[in-house]
Amino acid sequence: MKLFDKWKWAAGLSLFALAACGGSGGRELPPATAGGQGPVYGEAVSDTPVQIGAPYTIDGRTYTPSDPSHYDEVGLASYYGAELSGRPTANGERFRPSGISAAHRTLPLPSYVEVTALQTGRTILVRVNDRGPFSENRIIDLSVGAARQLGIVEQGTAPVRVRRVQPIESDRARLRAGQPAQPRLDTSPQLLDALRAQFERGGGIIPPAVPPPDASGRSAVADSVDSSRPTTGAQWLEEEEPQPPAATRTPAPAASGSYYVQLGAFSNAANAQRLADRARRLGPVRIVSAGNIRRVRLGPYPTQSAAQQARSQARSAGFSDARIFRDTGR
Repeated sequence: MKLFDKWKWAAGLSLFALAACGGSGGRELPPATAGGQGPVYGEAVSDTPVQIGAPYTIDGRTYTPSDPSHYDEVGLASYYGAELSGRPTANGERFRPSGISAAHRTLPLPSYVEVTALQTGRTILVRVNDRGPFSENRIIDLSVGAARQLGIVEQGTAPVRVRRVQPIESDRARLRAGQPAQPRLDTSPQLLDALRAQFERGGGIIPPAVPPPDASGRSAVADSVDSSRPTTGAQWLEEEEPQPPAATRTPAPAASGSYYVQLGAFSNAANAQRLADRARRLGPVRIVSAGNIRRVRLGPYPTQSAAQQARSQARSAGFSDARIFRDTGR
């Protein structure tokens, strides 16, 4: 969740607390939620009492917390980190970015979920102790520690499965202490295919996984792009991406408009084609070759505003690295 979302949550917190205490069937929230003090770093946290709470409204939308025995959903995950370190979560505990925790709009606080990255099948156990995210296209916000364990920090958002579970006490204790639970088995290829299909039926697109950074802080991408700087023919409207020398470039087919949204760059043709196939529902897609690098692009678009709208749609669909460039024709 972005900090902006958290501010919106804080603005609605007092109404949430009043509703929970007003006899409408919700349980009273812990003091920290109403502005008091909760446990701080080093203090023990508890799984009791479990808080559910009354319905609450954020930005005109009402959310109704519940206690389902079976919760299993696919959607997008985001994460939040150091900007909220030490602040009280919705159940009164202090948020620690390095812990393995999460925010969910309606599950009990606390509760436990397995989160599976649909790009890789990696699965981790997470403790839910906060409310959010309040962006419609996301179903869970992870702490940065949980996002790092799941392998999605480099992406910002990622398609996931969230399934409520009842873990053993030793795993609960580790998560309460801010430590990872014992490793989970990766999801089987057969189940992963079914989950990906479910996510795509809902309109989502699963981009290739982004490898974690190496010791230097740069992404350890096997499909790396050429390291030479751009020469002619394109102007990046955000940060520039390395391109091969002009002599090795093959121009894109002529078309109206001069703005494009690039989704990814690959040295492997099959990976580029796979990404292009997943992106076709977003609009016109092309693969542009430059030496041995294949760039997957949406467009062309006649104006920068149209390209920005397309980039926003691409990022909402899970293409967090989507960027705009302009073909200058030089």
